[in-house]
Amino acid sequence: MLVKKIRVLFFIISMLLFFIAPSFSAEPIQLSAQEMPITEGANLSLDDCINIALSRSPNIKQMRYYWQMAKHNVSIAKAQYAPTLSAGAGYHQDWTRAWRHTSSTRSLPSVDVRLREMIWNFGKTNANIRMEKFYKIAAEHDFNQEVIETIYQVKLKYYAVLAAQAIVEIDKANVQINERNYQRTKAYFEEGIRSKIDLVNAEVYLSDSKIALIKSEKEYKNAIIALGNTMYVANAPNFTIKRTDTFNFDHNYLPVNLVKITNYKDISNLPEEVFNATLTKSEKNENVLKDYVFKNKFPMSFDESVQYAYENRYDLKSLEATKDAMKQALLYTKREYYPELSGSVGYGYMNSNITGSNSFDIAVELTSSINPIQTKHKIDNAKIQVNMAQNDIDQLKQNMYFEIQKTYVDMIAYEEQIPLNSVKVRQTLENLELADGRYEVGLGDFIEVQDAKANYNSAQHTYIQNIFNYNVARATIEKEIASEKITLTLEDKVNDTNRTDKRKIKK
Repeated sequence: MLVKKIRVLFFIISMLLFFIAPSFSAEPIQLSAQEMPITEGANLSLDDCINIALSRSPNIKQMRYYWQMAKHNVSIAKAQYAPTLSAGAGYHQDWTRAWRHTSSTRSLPSVDVRLREMIWNFGKTNANIRMEKFYKIAAEHDFNQEVIETIYQVKLKYYAVLAAQAIVEIDKANVQINERNYQRTKAYFEEGIRSKIDLVNAEVYLSDSKIALIKSEKEYKNAIIALGNTMYVANAPNFTIKRTDTFNFDHNYLPVNLVKITNYKDISNLPEEVFNATLTKSEKNENVLKDYVFKNKFPMSFDESVQYAYENRYDLKSLEATKDAMKQALLYTKREYYPELSGSVGYGYMNSNITGSNSFDIAVELTSSINPIQTKHKIDNAKIQVNMAQNDIDQLKQNMYFEIQKTYVDMIAYEEQIPLNSVKVRQTLENLELADGRYEVGLGDFIEVQDAKANYNSAQHTYIQNIFNYNVARATIEKEIASEKITLTLEDKVNDTNRTDKRKIKK
């Protein structure tokens, strides 16, 4: 009967949960205006984006939780020195049976209270405490490493937005150039100077340039979305970003230096902006992407970068702290051979239908419980774990060296290519102007002009990609050597990080 009642109760609860569950369906998290870290139309710097990401990153929060757990583990290990209080209560009923006679003594509840404390276990607890402290240091370095990784990801997405923005502006200028060329070719065709195939080709190139602009605008929007995602901001309002020292183009346009076409009939209704068609952005009002220089070059040589990484990489420090923890674990295991000295004090009371009794005792005990064969193998395993930790350190150092070497070579190569690509942009512009002039006076053909425009547009795209690649390589090497200054602490404050020096811990 009882089983049936339980089954009916479970059935009723299940039905209630079934009908109530829809009211608890998850809704997408929407940030209020006060919670949104980005305002409409904001112009964010790289530091702004980094600070937003650091304050909202769930990965950083997770690392902070791990550190808090490690901190509590230290307290748990220290608590082994604290006394242990135990208490119990019971009820006893005794029976005794003699020949043809059974008697029972009714016992009332009994109470027993005991306080026990470990006095000394020959350094086992101390080794355990030091092990947990080193794990805490490793957790702190893991937190800092996650901060470095978050900064790196924001930089990559930030530079991608700058590159996409530059490509959009180049493609806008290319549309204007092709629009102007189409109107001029149309005027030539109507005057009988050029053939229909030139006009058709001009239409095709104009359509292609508009398609390219749509694609580049899409890439820019996706780059903005990716940056917002890296900052962990969903449904972010429209915002723009600022240039950096190593990606510092101005947003000024210069007029195209091509022959004007306003002296032909039927071209007075040119599209707006065609009269002021532009080629691309320029810095300091100079022609095209010219004389691009870095305000702050990378300050370290390759050897200095490697040495700096060996001294500052947080994942390397984490492995070193883990190795120190393994050494303490080995020491703890070796000390399992030693006994444990402890003391206790207890009080007990029992009352029966015959008489009541009180008891009080104090004891000091030296106890040992060990399996020599098992302990010997545990020590061997602990030694292996120390060796494995050292192997992880050696392997990481080797990987660091080769990764920094490759990235450094790439960064220097991109830096050296930038002025060469700048020259190429100017050369292709000059070639475009010459081809356009030849076409204007009837010495060149339409294909020559289009090839010159394609080469010029490609040179600009390559130039922007070169700048982007340099910035990515530089951000990568900054991450690989941990040169970023950590201002985020484990206590959720933006301040200088107080790093724990493992040398303060007595080994």
